[in-house]
Amino acid sequence: MNSELHTGYMNQNHSSPLARALTLPSGAKLKNRIAKSAMSDSLGNGAGNPTDDQINLYERWAKGGLGLSIIGEVQATPHYAEKPGNLIVNDHSDHDLLKRLAYAGKTDGAQLWLQLGHAGAMADSAISTPKGPSALDLPGLVCGALVLEEIKALPAEFARTASLAKELGFGGVELHAAHGFLLNQFLSPLFNRREDDYGGSLQNRMRLLLEVVSAVRKAVGPGFPVGIKLNATDQLEGGFAEDEALEVIAALDQTTIDLIDISGGTYFPGAKSSSDRAGTGPYFLEFAGRAREKTTIPLMVTGGFKTLAQAESAMAEGRADLVGLARALVVDPELPSHWLLGAREEPQFPHFESPPEGAVTAWYTMQITQHAKGKAPLKPDDMADAIAAYNDRDQTRQQIWVSRLR
Repeated sequence: MNSELHTGYMNQNHSSPLARALTLPSGAKLKNRIAKSAMSDSLGNGAGNPTDDQINLYERWAKGGLGLSIIGEVQATPHYAEKPGNLIVNDHSDHDLLKRLAYAGKTDGAQLWLQLGHAGAMADSAISTPKGPSALDLPGLVCGALVLEEIKALPAEFARTASLAKELGFGGVELHAAHGFLLNQFLSPLFNRREDDYGGSLQNRMRLLLEVVSAVRKAVGPGFPVGIKLNATDQLEGGFAEDEALEVIAALDQTTIDLIDISGGTYFPGAKSSSDRAGTGPYFLEFAGRAREKTTIPLMVTGGFKTLAQAESAMAEGRADLVGLARALVVDPELPSHWLLGAREEPQFPHFESPPEGAVTAWYTMQITQHAKGKAPLKPDDMADAIAAYNDRDQTRQQIWVSRLR
């Protein structure tokens, strides 16, 4: 390991709450309480299939000691993808490659789940025609509205993808209802201006989400893990807010969901990310404490964990059953194995001076690619090259996506 990433000590007698196994309501067991939260790694081949780099990456993260890893933004169809590097899991996918990916992610007893995504209004307009709950014409965001028949078809679409994920050997699925993607769009009054059974009151706005949960559980059976990623808040004035999120959690408590992954913020054009708005600690722990009063379903809290002490404190206080790490595992893929042994270590996050919009995401995405290829990590001053490589790769994969999938 790079000694610059680790400044603490190793306590062989350390007994971390993060090392405890977690049995989910479905009966599935996670070997510890550290998860790699869903990120858009953008390592698909442009035609919706995994690459060798992606398979290598999830094997490396599994060997790093985590209990659960989640692949972000996996699509059921090519029609509403977030990026041309997303995976597509359907009958036309390369099932052999997907099985290899599922197997690699199970290395050393880890679990690998697919996050089932649908970008809706936020779909990449270069490869799709964005549609959300309502038609919008805003700076940086123009989309049509899904018609009622399209909405009613969505639960079965999610269910088919979940069932295939199970068949291919993945350990579970997570439904993406956060960060401004489709299921979150239905929850948010900023996106959802419908006047039918799927708009208006919160009970109507959460209708699609609950229908998807029910359809997915019916498709995969009782023993297969089904989680959900939910915003605590959109962090937008007039958007989905904490009190409404608590009502959704209370409704989810009456379902067979295995895990509620609490996050926040949105990729709405121009909106700041949670990391831009929050302080130095975990972002949503206070909300998780409120959520604990609404449900007995295990809670995963994602965002802002930068030290072992923060992660262990969240567990000890009972606010989190699982700690979700994202950027920490990009700068240090082996971090879980050290934390579980009691190394009081803090991954060294890069500092960027006034980066342009999207630049930090590009840097972290290309850092993921370095790990996947087994190459030396990027430095903060590599940002210009990272942005160029990120954009060039997207353009190449856009061309592949359009030529093969549209």
